[in-house]
Amino acid sequence: EVQLVESGGGSVQTGASLRLSCAASGAIRTIWCMGWFRQVPGKEREGVSCINWSGSTTYYADLAKGRFTISRDNDKNAVYLQMNNLKPEDTATYFCAAAQSGACYRDRTYDYWGQGTQVTVSS
Repeated sequence: EVQLVESGGGSVQTGASLRLSCAASGAIRTIWCMGWFRQVPGKEREGVSCINWSGSTTYYADLAKGRFTISRDNDKNAVYLQMNNLKPEDTATYFCAAAQSGACYRDRTYDYWGQGTQVTVSS
């Protein structure tokens, strides 16, 4: 089993930046890829970005391209999401997830989920 703990959320103004962190523990060696997703109450969860465990391949949803950057730290078993030029529509709960196999850009691929961290962007 893999445990995931997110941090780094907060309340910021339009144009600000935030860096989300996701610390993984447990069965690290079973992880194939990790992803960031977000969800607003009453709406479907949407993918933001993902990265394979080696860090060699990344994927960005259109909403993230040009503004968000995903990265990982092998030594810390952590994945990060640097979010720049935040907009009010980025307001959501952001979740980190880990998958043991499959297509990283699909949320159904993921086996483990963190508890989420809230990001609120005001205009």
